[in-house]
Amino acid sequence: MLIPIGDQLAEIGVLGGSGFYELLTAPAGEVEQVELDTPYGAPAGPITIATVAGRRVAFLARHGRGHEYAAHRVPFRANVWALASLGIRCLLGPCSVGSVRPGIEPGDFVVVDQLVDRTWGRRDTFHDVGGEEPTSGGVHHQPFAEPYDAAVRAVLVDAGRAAGVRIHDGGTMVVVNGPRFSTRAESAWFRDMGWDVVNMTGYPEAVLAAEAGVPYASIALVTDRDAGTSAGEGVTMEAVLTVMHDNVARVRTVLEVAIARLP
Repeated sequence: MLIPIGDQLAEIGVLGGSGFYELLTAPAGEVEQVELDTPYGAPAGPITIATVAGRRVAFLARHGRGHEYAAHRVPFRANVWALASLGIRCLLGPCSVGSVRPGIEPGDFVVVDQLVDRTWGRRDTFHDVGGEEPTSGGVHHQPFAEPYDAAVRAVLVDAGRAAGVRIHDGGTMVVVNGPRFSTRAESAWFRDMGWDVVNMTGYPEAVLAAEAGVPYASIALVTDRDAGTSAGEGVTMEAVLTVMHDNVARVRTVLEVAIARLP
């Protein structure tokens, strides 16, 4: 996918999720705000460009700065297009997840290596043909056997270990449509299928990055145990945001270490 690129304004892109809105807005060095439009509309908000660990990094809050967009309404195509148009060489997608696997606990990090798409109705390609959609000129079938770039994943795993966090190398993330959380039956089914964590935004973000030719990987912070397996367990947005708030500094540290080590 050929995305027009003007001056290269950043080397690395970061798409942050719930609780990550201010993650890279106040690092050392000059901070620049960039507002862009794309063939797929405006992204979720302005892009913050700043120097982090000696690298120019572009940060975009995928839900919008004030969480204006629920997971099923995130402008995924505009978000990825906008960051790619800045000339980034890789894209990091920190996110929050619920765990359905014993041994993967709240506060842990997972650098996922596979995903299962359980969303519906989301525009998941830059190559739509017909109607009023922008088109890149024909039907396209994106290879997607490995959704995450192995080299970027390795950097994230090493960064987590260097930062001293409990990190899992690999795991399958099932992406649900949201905005609701799982039922107890769904959570048990995900576990029985051999999947590890649950998220609402990992798809189509990953495949759009692949279409754009931008190496992409995601590091997930475990905030909860999804719907749990016994009565009385469950997950609320308030509980998720509490864990996010308590761990933003750890996420920032891991990302800064990773950014310094990316090629």
